[in-house]
Amino acid sequence: MTAPAADPRPLTGEPVALDLLNTRWVQEGEPLDLFAGAFGLTRVEGLALWLESTGLAGRFRADAATLVHLLTVREALARAVRDPADESARALIDAVLEHGRIRLTLTGAGIGERPEFDDPSWGPAWTAARDYLELLASGPGRIRACASETCVLHFHDTSRNGTRRWCSMAACGNRAKASRHYARTRER
Repeated sequence: MTAPAADPRPLTGEPVALDLLNTRWVQEGEPLDLFAGAFGLTRVEGLALWLESTGLAGRFRADAATLVHLLTVREALARAVRDPADESARALIDAVLEHGRIRLTLTGAGIGERPEFDDPSWGPAWTAARDYLELLASGPGRIRACASETCVLHFHDTSRNGTRRWCSMAACGNRAKASRHYARTRER
């Protein structure tokens, strides 16, 4: 399986749940999907690239079953982030969480955790669902969609005062500032 040298997505490095949502993005007005068989990648190669970029590649295999489970949780997470009151999205996330559990361990450093799965192909989907729960526990208001009307990306706002608005200041934030500047100079 050959993967491109770089991940084509405009925003990477977010927590796993949001990074999964960001496998769909818009570029030059066109919707793109890392798992749709674009960029010279098959769907499973797109999954392999995502697993690599999130640090999950050594723990989970990129195969068709894993992709199906991951697409299921991606849709559930997208619905839950868009509307936290969506009961069917919550039920779907709960159903994914049924496929794994945390086993507490005692290590030399103290208490540890080890995830266990009834089927390893559920591992990445379960990991993303659990990560979403951790984000909710740490601050649900910090899970944000980019403020740009043309952007579909999500991020976890880790700014001190919680006022981050853009997925990337260099991209969406800069476009918004340039647009405001153009509007001001045009009015003069």
